[in-house]
Amino acid sequence: MRILHTSDWHIGRTLYGKKRYEEFEAFLNWLSDVIQQNKIDVLLVAGDVFDTSTPSNRAQELYYRFLCRVVASSCRHVVIVAGNHDSPSFLNAPKELLKALNIYVIGSTTESLEEQVLVLKDDQNNPELIVCAVPYLRDRDIRVAEAGESIEDKERKLIEGIRNHYAAVADLAEQRRKEIGANIPIIGMGHLFTAGGQTVDGDGVRELYIGSLAHVKAEIFPSCFNYLALGHLHVPQKVNNNEFMRYSGSPLPMGFGESKQQKSICQVEFTTTDASVKLIKVPVFQKLEQVRGDWKEIKERILELSAINSNAWLEVIYEGDEVISDLRERMESFISDTEIEILRIKNNKIADRMLRQMNEEETLEELNVYEVFQRCLDAHNIPEEQRPELTNAYQEILLSLYEDDVQAE
Repeated sequence: MRILHTSDWHIGRTLYGKKRYEEFEAFLNWLSDVIQQNKIDVLLVAGDVFDTSTPSNRAQELYYRFLCRVVASSCRHVVIVAGNHDSPSFLNAPKELLKALNIYVIGSTTESLEEQVLVLKDDQNNPELIVCAVPYLRDRDIRVAEAGESIEDKERKLIEGIRNHYAAVADLAEQRRKEIGANIPIIGMGHLFTAGGQTVDGDGVRELYIGSLAHVKAEIFPSCFNYLALGHLHVPQKVNNNEFMRYSGSPLPMGFGESKQQKSICQVEFTTTDASVKLIKVPVFQKLEQVRGDWKEIKERILELSAINSNAWLEVIYEGDEVISDLRERMESFISDTEIEILRIKNNKIADRMLRQMNEEETLEELNVYEVFQRCLDAHNIPEEQRPELTNAYQEILLSLYEDDVQAE
């Protein structure tokens, strides 16, 4: 039995305002070809199918067209759990219809945990796999807030809630396996941040976990899982160096910080309950490159890209000593007859000069919500020793507001 583990598609995500539908379509076409060519039996998608809780019509079209192709392939089952970017109600809306096609969608946790324990059957209607399909667990799903709680209390209760949830679904899975009377594999799924997980600047994950809130250790996952398919972190990686506990990572770079990563998906093959894992490299569908240095270095690199008829999207970071006020104009003149696009120019020299002028020209559009909070702490001369607790509290409030927005859709 062959299983494909992927996650964090983020269909609909833009890059500095640039739409990327052609990339998403190319990836999904490639993925459906891999499923057919490698004779995949089960596809697991571990959250963040879409980038927002209200995906565009084009994003939805790509998603459902892909599912149609998978249903027509050799793949017998698809299991999709929601991530923190997904709207549980939106994903769940067609679940009964999709279930008839052996596509199982778990948008949110419910009181009946049986819905998260799926027994998948082979062509002869014999049970072949049990999947504990755990979606992104929101704070309200697993923790009861109490007045006067410390950061440590909240952390402890959150981790304990996640541990208890996985223990409960694992117990149900083992009961199912005992009832079946066959030693079939059990796979766990999840969308969360494990302690020690690797992130990169600008991936949207690092910023969400400035403190230690919601970091879970590998030990919380039940030992009965023969493989653990995780989503949320965009860097492909093992958990605690365990071959059978993995993040597949995002198949497309979510930002220029990921542009040098080799993206991949995980193919897991079972003989009884023994698994073997092989990484399948994802092709680059749109080249991204971060060009940084002084004017000479930037100019030389752009000329090199022009010479090979590159169609790369660039983020240019100017780090020279000379103040160049017309940097964008110079850049645009160099790429005017090429397929290269410059999506962002960061002129550090100008930025430093403006910061020395008390940020008079700085706008909210140039700052993320964490930088705004840091500006607020600076403006009110908050002592350094008080900042960690305030930052943790701010982070928790933001996470709660974000989850409320997604849940409301």
